[in-house]
Amino acid sequence: MQFTRPRELVVAGLIGLVLGFGLFELFYGELPRFPLLAGLPLLILAAVEGILGFTLRSRIRAGRVLDAIAIARAVALAKASSLLGSLMVGAWIGALAYLVPRGGDNAAAAGDTPGAVGGAVCAALLIGAALWLEHCCRAPESRDSDHPGRPTG
Repeated sequence: MQFTRPRELVVAGLIGLVLGFGLFELFYGELPRFPLLAGLPLLILAAVEGILGFTLRSRIRAGRVLDAIAIARAVALAKASSLLGSLMVGAWIGALAYLVPRGGDNAAAAGDTPGAVGGAVCAALLIGAALWLEHCCRAPESRDSDHPGRPTG
């Protein structure tokens, strides 16, 4: 498994943007109002992944043995979450691209804009936490004392 590449996140964000704007264009009149905390599930997932990242990092740095499958699962979770976050950031930005121009004329669009902004922020936080977790799962760099035959300077 490879670590997340920026282009994967950009592509997921663009897909989310196109789908988000298109779905709002087609179905906005049928959607219920957005709550202000529309992105709360993404924020909770970001918090869990951030805490998991700090926990794994401290255990790896302390040299406490970790099950390799647990690290692989954490990396898989981080990769999936960063892609989900990118997709959702794109979707929320697509929603905002639909809502903001209509906010002056349409009270519902103006009322839904803060929830869409909150959703975009929570999705961006999920991306950050997922990339942090992925970073924390990397193997520590070897020290010169681990390789006695290598010159140190």
